[in-house]
Amino acid sequence: MSEYFQRRHGLYIGGEERSAASDSWFEVLSPLDEQPLAAVASAGEEDVALAVAAAERGLQTWSALAPKVREAVLLRAAQIMEAEGEARYLELLIRESGSTIGKAKFEINYTVDLLRTAAGEVRRLYGDTFPNDRPDRLSMVFREPLGVVAVVSPYNAPLALLCKMAAFPLAAGNSVVVKPSEETPIIALAFARLLVEAGLPAEAISVLPGFGAECGAPLVNHPRVDGIALTGSTQTGKLIGAAAMQRMVPAQLELGGKSALLVLRDVDPERAAAIAVAGMFNHGGQICMANSRIVVEEPIYDAFCAAIKRETEALKIGDVFDSDCAYGPLINRRAVEKIQQHQADALAQGASLLCGGRVRSGLVYEPTLLLDPPRDASIWREESFGPLASIVRAADLDEAIALANDSQYGLSAGVLTHNVQWGFSAARRINAGAVHIGMHSFQSNALAPVGGSGYSGVGRSGGKFSTEEFTELKWVSVELDGML
Repeated sequence: MSEYFQRRHGLYIGGEERSAASDSWFEVLSPLDEQPLAAVASAGEEDVALAVAAAERGLQTWSALAPKVREAVLLRAAQIMEAEGEARYLELLIRESGSTIGKAKFEINYTVDLLRTAAGEVRRLYGDTFPNDRPDRLSMVFREPLGVVAVVSPYNAPLALLCKMAAFPLAAGNSVVVKPSEETPIIALAFARLLVEAGLPAEAISVLPGFGAECGAPLVNHPRVDGIALTGSTQTGKLIGAAAMQRMVPAQLELGGKSALLVLRDVDPERAAAIAVAGMFNHGGQICMANSRIVVEEPIYDAFCAAIKRETEALKIGDVFDSDCAYGPLINRRAVEKIQQHQADALAQGASLLCGGRVRSGLVYEPTLLLDPPRDASIWREESFGPLASIVRAADLDEAIALANDSQYGLSAGVLTHNVQWGFSAARRINAGAVHIGMHSFQSNALAPVGGSGYSGVGRSGGKFSTEEFTELKWVSVELDGML
C-alpha cells in the first residue's frame, strides 16, 4: 500500500501539516471498493484565514524572484515528476480517483508537459507600448500578478487539472490556495509538497481539504483573495462566479459540457464508431469534454449504430489494474444514481436502449448508449458525467449543426468527415470553445485555450491564456518634457 494510505493527513499551510482549527476530519473513500483510504483534516473559515495570510507572505517572496528562478522551480518540478511520478503517484491516482493504469500514466505525463509549459510562460509575460498623439509622451503596458489566487480543483483528473490551475498562476508570479475536491484531496496535498520540494517558497501554496460551505465559500469570499480558478460543475461555477462579481475579482471558470460529435455521411461507420467510443468512455465519461451527444447523418445512421454497439460491448471495464481496461468505477454512489436517473428519464420519454444500462459491480456502470431521446430529456440537456451517451440522426449537415447547438453548453465538439469544406463549415458554426475535425471532442494540449461559452464557463485555461488570465494590465505613461 502507498505511504499515503491508512493514515491521517492534515491541512497543508505554509509548508506545514496541521490539524484543522475545529479538529474536524473526514474519510476519503476509494471508488474501487468504497472503503476508507485515509482520514483528512476538514478546513473551515479560521483555516482559510491562516492560509490566505501565508499566501500573502509567500506572494511577496515568490513574485520578487527573478524569472529565471521561477522558471527553474517549475522545470525542477517537471523533472521530479518525469523521473519519479509513476513511483510516487500512480497507485494514489488509481485508488483515490478510480483511474485505470493507462489514464493515471497519461495524467502524470500530461502534468510533466503542463509544468514545462508553465515554466516557459514565465519568460513570456510581455508588456507593450503604444503611440501617443503627443511625441513627448511615452506609454507602456505592464503585466503584474493578481496576487493570491484561490484554486478550486475537481476529482476527475486531480493531478493534471490541479497542476494546470495552479502552475500557470504561479508562473505569472501569484501565490495559490487550493481547495481540492473532497473526493480526491490526498493527491492535491502530494502535489503541493512536490512544488515545495522543487523550490517553491512554502508559503506560496497551501492546500485546504474540506467541503464547499465550510471551506470553499469562505475561501472564494475572502477579501484578500485576488482571483479565482475553478474547474467543476456549472452549478458550482454559478455560485463562485456570483461571489467573484460581488467583490469584483476575476474568475476563470472551466465548467461542464454536453459535447457533440458529428458523424457525417462520408466517413467509414466502423472507424467513426471506434473514435466515438474513445471520446465518450475514457475514464467512464467523467470528462467534461466527452462526446455525450452523437449526431449521425441519416445515410450511415444504421451502420454506425450497429458498429458502435459492437465497439461499446467489446470494452473491458472494471479492473483498473488490467492494462486493457477502458475504465473503472465512477467516483461515488451519487454519480451512479445520476446516470440511472438520466437513463430512466430518457427511456420513459421514448428513447430506446442500444446497449448497457446497468451496474456491473460496485460503482462500475456499463457503457450505455440510448437512441433518439427527446430534446427536453435530461440526458440531452444536462451533463451526465458518466458512461452514458445519446445517439440521434440528422438529415443533413445543417440539421447536424443545429442539433449540436441545441444546448446551453458550449465547451467542445468533434466533426468526423473527410470533406474539408464540411468540416470547416461545422467548425465555424458550432457554438463551442473548441471544435476538432477528424477527431472526437476530448482533446488535450498544454498550450491550447480550453474553455467554453454558456454553461461551460468563462475564460480560458492553458499556456499563455492561463497566465494572462491571472495578470493585471497596468498602463504607465511618462511625460518626457516634464522629466527634464
